[in-house]
Amino acid sequence: MADLHIALAHYPVIDRTGKIVTSAITSLDLHDLARAARTYGAKAFFVIHPTPDQRAFAARVLEHWRIGHGRQFDSRRREALDLIQIVPAFDDALAAIEALSGMRPLVAFTSARAEGGLPWSAARAMLQQDDGPPLMVLFGTGFGMAPALAERADLTLPPILGAGDYNHLSVRAAAGIILDRLCGR
Repeated sequence: MADLHIALAHYPVIDRTGKIVTSAITSLDLHDLARAARTYGAKAFFVIHPTPDQRAFAARVLEHWRIGHGRQFDSRRREALDLIQIVPAFDDALAAIEALSGMRPLVAFTSARAEGGLPWSAARAMLQQDDGPPLMVLFGTGFGMAPALAERADLTLPPILGAGDYNHLSVRAAAGIILDRLCGR
């Protein structure tokens, strides 16, 4: 099976008006995406944020669960949080994956507003190839990734569509669904 990685971009993302912004890191995203990544066999979870103070916040959260009181309270959570790598830019995540696997990963873009995309069965088949390149599934925060970041992806995954016309899942919920479609039993 090809190596799977996930990444959560906080910049460049858009806000509800379409303006390019930097979103804040939330501890819920760190915990829940790390647990989903661990459950579905991802090799790493990259948290991408350009602001040193926000990266320091994420590092403090991780430290609490890796070596602080949280470790004794819930040691299983540490297994998931150990997947997290905090990086300042998208290119740093790419470089880290390339250093781990020896090749540049394919980047899959996700968006509630994307049309079409690579069918789930094809994306799943790509991951099942033993000699295939690693795959990074790139998630955005806020109201989605800025076009400049989305355009750097090699492929687009289909949007998650619910039963009605409301389509605004949290990134945590969307990531869980996407990882299950790609790797679930």
